[in-house]
Amino acid sequence: MTRFEDGRLQEHPILEFERKRDVTIYFNGKPIKAYEGETVAAALYAAGIRVFSRSFRWHRPRGFFCAIGKCSACMMEVDGIPNVRTCKTYVRDGMQVRTQSGVPDAEKDVFAVFDNIIDRFFPHGSHYKKFTSPKPLRNFVTRQLRKMTGFGNPPKAIFGGKAGYEEIDVDVLVIGGGPGGMSAAINAGKYSAKVLLADENPFLGGQLVKQTHRFFGSARQRAGTRGIRIAKILEEEIAKLENVDVRKETWVFGIYSREVGAFQRGDEDKLLRIRAKKIVVATGAYERTLVFENNDLPGVYGAGGVQTLMNVYGIKPGNIGLIVGSGNVGLILTYQLRQAGVEVAAIVEAMPHIGGYFVHAAKVRRLGIPIYTRHTILKALGKRSVEGAIISKLDENWKPVKGSERRIDCDFICVAVGLSPTHELLYQAGCEMKFVPELGGIVPLRTRYNETTVSGIYVAGDVAGIEEATAAIMEGRIAGIHAATTLGYGGDEAKQELEEAVKDLEEFRAGPFGERICQGLEKCVIGSVVRI
Repeated sequence: MTRFEDGRLQEHPILEFERKRDVTIYFNGKPIKAYEGETVAAALYAAGIRVFSRSFRWHRPRGFFCAIGKCSACMMEVDGIPNVRTCKTYVRDGMQVRTQSGVPDAEKDVFAVFDNIIDRFFPHGSHYKKFTSPKPLRNFVTRQLRKMTGFGNPPKAIFGGKAGYEEIDVDVLVIGGGPGGMSAAINAGKYSAKVLLADENPFLGGQLVKQTHRFFGSARQRAGTRGIRIAKILEEEIAKLENVDVRKETWVFGIYSREVGAFQRGDEDKLLRIRAKKIVVATGAYERTLVFENNDLPGVYGAGGVQTLMNVYGIKPGNIGLIVGSGNVGLILTYQLRQAGVEVAAIVEAMPHIGGYFVHAAKVRRLGIPIYTRHTILKALGKRSVEGAIISKLDENWKPVKGSERRIDCDFICVAVGLSPTHELLYQAGCEMKFVPELGGIVPLRTRYNETTVSGIYVAGDVAGIEEATAAIMEGRIAGIHAATTLGYGGDEAKQELEEAVKDLEEFRAGPFGERICQGLEKCVIGSVVRI
């Protein structure tokens, strides 16, 4: 049974939402009810606000999308500070939030008319040819155009908060508190290595905190346990290890040899200088989008963004959705939406077959939700937000079949077409990278112990290649034990467990669902390893 109030879930068959003290924030001067622990973007969405910003050229409306700080659609001015990603900023009483693009604001932008007329007079690229001479005219037009571009204005006030600085020496630094990172911290920590675990969120668990379904595998891999429960189990294991220091709301911004720079938010914001003998990068992945007409319209969301709204903050994403993509993420999201009392019109899949596991597809079928294979989305309908979608059949050459178009009535569209590894820190650290489509994109070359080409830097989880959370936990186990062992911790017991962990992961991938992963690993696993 589900029940909604003020756009928020009050009852859910699996989840319990313990909302903290209610506060008031001000959006473009208008008071908005929120709860401590919610992000600004989530609170605005619950209040029915869909337009968060405008594109700087056409002034098209932009809204909520990823909820993990990877896109720029939700950037606003918060308490006088420009370009704040509101999906990663938590509300506090009296907070002043303003949109940055649009006159007088993004919701009521008078320049939105440009969306309909600008291409008639200024086709794409025409600014390189028009108003180039005489020079006074060019300078005048340039000044006027610059006033209308860019996002935000310089801060209106000098920073008045507290800022600190801390230097930390550790054996192992783990960057990312998802399943792979938590597992790495546990397995390095249990052999007495001094570990620091840093994550940008105020909670640990990564994507696990959104997963209400039960996981597969053996009893050792916590089969039959819901993802939300696995996150709690891992966090409880970390809490038992006194030598593991957990830093939440901490953003790592650079790896400089064995020194790492990070920023920690708190009562006193801190710049952290971390000296680590070993580093495990477990930064996860971010969602891909899809090219179709109006794909930037508010109401077109990444699947993970919808899961965050619904399963983390208990906020209703809409009344009826269309899911694009029938992989595991799309299928799981579909029945999570139904758990929350939200209707799903259909699932659209370009492939001639369903991409996810049969058990997930069977659940969706039992709910009576149609899955249209060999179909794609052509267009999102609506002016200020999604009001429907046009889908079409695809022929053998992946081209839309004329005359097969149909309208799907929906008020939001979830794009579930895969993930890309968040590899930027690895590039910056100098790791050798390679494009491996079977693993989801650009991934690092690594040994069988997940150590990259830069000695002492490891990977675990989706940053190493897109897989299941179970695989991420197993990769973290390997990386953590190997990091600790090569520092002299654990002795023969750790060495034996390391080989067992490698064997367990190989067996896990040996089934039919691991075939593609193994093909990808053949392209990026290197033979050189640190002998122990």
